[in-house]
Amino acid sequence: MSSPISTAGPISTAATTGTAGMNGTADSGVSGDGPLAHHLDRFAAFDDRVDAWVDTIRSPALDHVFYALSSAADHSVLWHVLGAVAGLRHRSLAPTRRLSKILATESALTNGAIKSLFRRERPERDRTADESLPYGMRVPITSSFPSGHATAAFTAAAVLSEDGGAAIWYPLAALVAGSRVYVRMHHASDVIGGAALGVVLGAALRRIVR
Repeated sequence: MSSPISTAGPISTAATTGTAGMNGTADSGVSGDGPLAHHLDRFAAFDDRVDAWVDTIRSPALDHVFYALSSAADHSVLWHVLGAVAGLRHRSLAPTRRLSKILATESALTNGAIKSLFRRERPERDRTADESLPYGMRVPITSSFPSGHATAAFTAAAVLSEDGGAAIWYPLAALVAGSRVYVRMHHASDVIGGAALGVVLGAALRRIVR
């Protein structure tokens, strides 16, 4: 099977400031005009270097791994399922409900107030508007910064690791976060910012939400 992105060219971070659109795709819904968007310009060179490196490791096998993982984490489904497993282990729905409440709060904060401050455009893609992505993925219409997948992943890891297993949950969170760069949904700085935000929110919300 050929690589799902074998025909895609390098990502350009020129879209960071809103001067470039989503090449060959539907409008991302953001224009890079958030009040704090200009602060992200300084990371463009770093994002380009990371994108160039990722392009050197692409393969059909990794396509399947990262597209599947990224898709599984859409709407935090992966983390809700893992929360359900935790509930089964404890023979109680309390851990499942608690994680769901924490993730709902995180999503409201990240995808609402925080993303509205940046409204960063997503990486350019060399795909036509009607070309489907693997595993049912779609390009979100929210701001690229911060990465919601990364924020949710590290928030969930902070909660799930309360019972141990941090050596499992945080690497899994890192893989989910990194997958967003691989599948060209986010710039690297979006993912790093989202991961940092997730660590902070996870530490705070697991103390507040019981």
